[in-house]
Amino acid sequence: MNKKSVLFICVHNSARSQMAEAFLKQMAGDRFEVESAGLGPGKLNPLAVEVMGETGIDISQNKTKSVFDFYKQGKRYDYVITVCDESQAGQCPIFPGAVKQMHWGFDDPSGFQGTWEEKLERTREVRDNIKRRIIEWLNEK
Repeated sequence: MNKKSVLFICVHNSARSQMAEAFLKQMAGDRFEVESAGLGPGKLNPLAVEVMGETGIDISQNKTKSVFDFYKQGKRYDYVITVCDESQAGQCPIFPGAVKQMHWGFDDPSGFQGTWEEKLERTREVRDNIKRRIIEWLNEK
Protein backbone atom coordinates (compact mmCIF):
# COMPACT_ATOMS: atom_id res chain seq x y z
CA MET A 1 0.00 0.00 0.00
CA ASN A 2 1.36 3.41 -0.96
CA LYS A 3 1.30 5.88 1.88
CA LYS A 4 -0.30 9.26 1.23
CA SER A 5 1.89 12.24 2.12
CA VAL A 6 0.70 14.99 4.48
CA LEU A 7 2.31 18.32 5.32
CA PHE A 8 1.04 20.42 8.24
CA ILE A 9 1.98 24.09 7.91
CA CYS A 10 1.89 26.89 10.43
CA VAL A 11 3.65 30.20 10.86
CA HIS A 12 6.55 29.04 13.09
CA ASN A 13 6.28 25.22 13.16
CA SER A 14 6.66 25.53 16.93
CA ALA A 15 3.38 24.13 18.34
CA ARG A 16 0.22 23.45 16.31
CA SER A 17 1.81 21.88 13.24
CA GLN A 18 4.17 19.88 15.47
CA MET A 19 1.25 18.54 17.52
CA ALA A 20 -0.73 17.67 14.38
CA GLU A 21 2.25 15.87 12.87
CA ALA A 22 2.83 13.86 16.06
CA PHE A 23 -0.82 12.85 16.43
CA LEU A 24 -1.22 11.76 12.80
CA LYS A 25 2.03 9.76 12.98
CA GLN A 26 0.80 8.07 16.15
CA MET A 27 -2.72 7.34 14.87
CA ALA A 28 -2.04 6.48 11.23
CA GLY A 29 1.68 6.42 10.57
CA ASP A 30 1.14 3.13 8.76
CA ARG A 31 -1.08 4.96 6.22
CA PHE A 32 0.56 8.40 5.93
CA GLU A 33 4.02 9.94 5.56
CA VAL A 34 3.73 13.02 7.77
CA GLU A 35 5.82 16.17 8.05
CA SER A 36 5.34 19.69 9.36
CA ALA A 37 6.94 23.01 8.56
CA GLY A 38 6.59 26.75 9.09
CA LEU A 39 6.77 29.96 7.15
CA GLY A 40 9.41 31.32 9.54
CA PRO A 41 10.53 28.43 11.75
CA GLY A 42 11.06 29.42 15.36
CA LYS A 43 11.89 27.49 18.49
CA LEU A 44 9.81 24.55 19.66
CA ASN A 45 7.20 25.91 22.09
CA PRO A 46 7.72 24.46 25.61
CA LEU A 47 3.94 24.57 26.17
CA ALA A 48 3.44 22.20 23.22
CA VAL A 49 6.22 19.92 24.44
CA GLU A 50 4.64 19.70 27.90
CA VAL A 51 1.04 19.09 26.80
CA MET A 52 2.08 16.48 24.24
CA GLY A 53 4.17 14.77 26.93
CA GLU A 54 0.97 14.49 28.98
CA THR A 55 -0.43 12.28 26.19
CA GLY A 56 2.69 10.11 26.12
CA ILE A 57 4.09 11.69 22.94
CA ASP A 58 7.57 13.18 23.24
CA ILE A 59 8.21 15.97 20.74
CA SER A 60 11.02 17.55 22.77
CA GLN A 61 13.70 16.58 20.24
CA ASN A 62 11.74 17.76 17.18
CA LYS A 63 13.31 20.46 15.06
CA THR A 64 11.38 23.29 13.47
CA LYS A 65 11.52 23.20 9.68
CA SER A 66 10.99 25.67 6.85
CA VAL A 67 8.26 25.16 4.28
CA PHE A 68 10.55 26.88 1.78
CA ASP A 69 13.23 24.22 2.29
CA PHE A 70 10.67 21.51 1.50
CA TYR A 71 9.60 23.43 -1.60
CA LYS A 72 13.23 23.86 -2.76
CA GLN A 73 13.74 20.10 -2.29
CA GLY A 74 10.91 19.56 -4.77
CA LYS A 75 8.70 17.77 -2.27
CA ARG A 76 5.10 17.09 -3.23
CA TYR A 77 2.23 16.21 -0.92
CA ASP A 78 -1.15 14.58 -1.30
CA TYR A 79 -2.51 16.80 1.50
CA VAL A 80 -1.28 20.17 2.73
CA ILE A 81 -3.11 21.29 5.86
CA THR A 82 -2.59 24.75 7.33
CA VAL A 83 -3.28 25.00 11.05
CA CYS A 84 -2.88 28.76 11.63
CA ASP A 85 -5.58 30.56 13.58
CA GLU A 86 -8.03 32.65 11.60
CA SER A 87 -6.17 35.92 12.31
CA GLN A 88 -2.99 34.39 10.81
CA ALA A 89 -4.67 32.54 7.94
CA GLY A 90 -3.39 35.15 5.48
CA GLN A 91 0.18 34.44 6.59
CA CYS A 92 -0.14 30.69 6.18
CA PRO A 93 1.67 29.77 3.00
CA ILE A 94 0.17 27.90 0.10
CA PHE A 95 2.30 24.96 -0.92
CA PRO A 96 2.51 24.52 -4.70
CA GLY A 97 1.86 21.10 -6.12
CA ALA A 98 -0.36 19.80 -3.34
CA VAL A 99 -3.12 17.50 -4.52
CA LYS A 100 -5.50 18.79 -1.82
CA GLN A 101 -5.10 21.89 0.38
CA MET A 102 -7.12 22.35 3.55
CA HIS A 103 -7.25 24.84 6.41
CA TRP A 104 -7.94 23.87 10.01
CA GLY A 105 -7.82 26.95 12.26
CA PHE A 106 -6.42 26.61 15.79
CA ASP A 107 -5.41 29.28 18.32
CA ASP A 108 -1.68 30.02 18.58
CA PRO A 109 -0.19 29.05 21.96
CA SER A 110 2.65 31.54 21.48
CA GLY A 111 0.12 34.35 21.89
CA PHE A 112 -1.50 33.08 25.07
CA GLN A 113 -1.42 35.42 28.07
CA GLY A 114 -1.53 34.67 31.78
CA THR A 115 0.30 32.43 34.19
CA TRP A 116 2.16 29.33 33.01
CA GLU A 117 -0.73 27.20 34.27
CA GLU A 118 -3.31 29.32 32.41
CA LYS A 119 -1.30 29.10 29.19
CA LEU A 120 -0.92 25.35 29.69
CA GLU A 121 -4.67 24.94 30.05
CA ARG A 122 -5.33 26.83 26.82
CA THR A 123 -2.63 24.83 25.04
CA ARG A 124 -4.27 21.61 26.24
CA GLU A 125 -7.49 22.81 24.60
CA VAL A 126 -5.64 23.41 21.32
CA ARG A 127 -4.00 19.98 21.59
CA ASP A 128 -7.35 18.29 22.20
CA ASN A 129 -8.98 20.19 19.32
CA ILE A 130 -6.16 19.14 16.97
CA LYS A 131 -6.47 15.52 18.05
CA ARG A 132 -10.26 15.60 17.60
CA ARG A 133 -9.94 17.13 14.11
CA ILE A 134 -7.42 14.50 13.03
CA ILE A 135 -9.70 11.71 14.27
CA GLU A 136 -12.61 13.23 12.32
CA TRP A 137 -10.46 13.52 9.19
CA LEU A 138 -9.24 9.93 9.50
CA ASN A 139 -12.84 8.74 9.85
CA GLU A 140 -13.58 10.41 6.51
CA LYS A 141 -10.75 8.53 4.78
